[in-house]
Amino acid sequence: MPASLEHLVDATGHAIADATDFDERDINRNFSYDYEAYSEVKRNLSRLIELGQLKTAMELSLDLMKEGSHQVEMSDEGLMTEEIEGCLSVVIEAVKQSRPPAHEVITWCSAMLKTDRVGFICERDLQTLRDSIQVSES
Repeated sequence: MPASLEHLVDATGHAIADATDFDERDINRNFSYDYEAYSEVKRNLSRLIELGQLKTAMELSLDLMKEGSHQVEMSDEGLMTEEIEGCLSVVIEAVKQSRPPAHEVITWCSAMLKTDRVGFICERDLQTLRDSIQVSES
C-alpha cells in the first residue's frame, strides 16, 4: 500500500475514533460530539472510493457502524445519527454503482446490519441492497 494511501486509511481510522468518542459520564444525555470529525470521515471515505479502494472503505465503514451505533446507543436522543448515515451513504452508493462480487456485498450488508447496536442506522438501505443482490443472484 503506497504511503499516501496508508496515511489516508490511518487518518480515516483516527477520524472515526474522534467522531464517535464520548465521555462515559455523559451516557443518556445529549452530549456534544465532533461534527468536523464526521465531515472528515465522509471526505476520507469518498477519497478512498475515488482512489479505487472501495473494499477498504467498506471495512472502515464497519468500524464506523460499530463505534457510531454505540455512540448513538449511549446518547439520549442519538443526535449524531444523521452524520453517521451521511458517511455510510457514500459507501452504500459506491457499492451500488460499482457492484463488487455479490457474496462480498451480501456479507458486508449483513455484517453492517449485525454490527448496528441500535438497529436503525441505514437499515433500509442496507437491507434493500442486500435483498436486491440476493434476488439478482437467484
